[in-house]
Amino acid sequence: MLRALRTEHGVSLKELRQALEYAERELGIDRLLLRQDLRSKAGQIFLERYGQLINLSASGQLAMRQVLDQHLNRVTWDRAKFPIRLHPFVSGDSVTESRVIAIDPGIAFGRPVLIDSGISTAAIVARIDAGEHPTAVAADYGVTEADITNAILYERAA
Repeated sequence: MLRALRTEHGVSLKELRQALEYAERELGIDRLLLRQDLRSKAGQIFLERYGQLINLSASGQLAMRQVLDQHLNRVTWDRAKFPIRLHPFVSGDSVTESRVIAIDPGIAFGRPVLIDSGISTAAIVARIDAGEHPTAVAADYGVTEADITNAILYERAA
């Protein structure tokens, strides 16, 4: 179990120790590694307990907090700590991926756009739905096909 956590799931020895100590101290679990409700993802250890996912690597924080933090990291704030731009997740997005699409009230009245060009994602999808090929649309707007794909994925998910 230790080998699988370390090699296949990328859990560091430090994270593993913290999880074991927290489970023993706070939850009264002596043999954490033998539990069926033990989960692991992205180098962290979770325990499914009473319908909640507890992050044992982060001293028992509920996993929902991490999801919230990931979304808040996609917000651009001004100096006065006021949110000015949102970079929504595109289907299958990871936290570290580039932020191609933005929702900004100062651009296109807050409609989702490709941030580098200001082109509305809805306009791109309308052209695709009309039968145009993504390569042609990308060439017309001077953007990459990956940008066109992200716009399509975002609009289809929304």
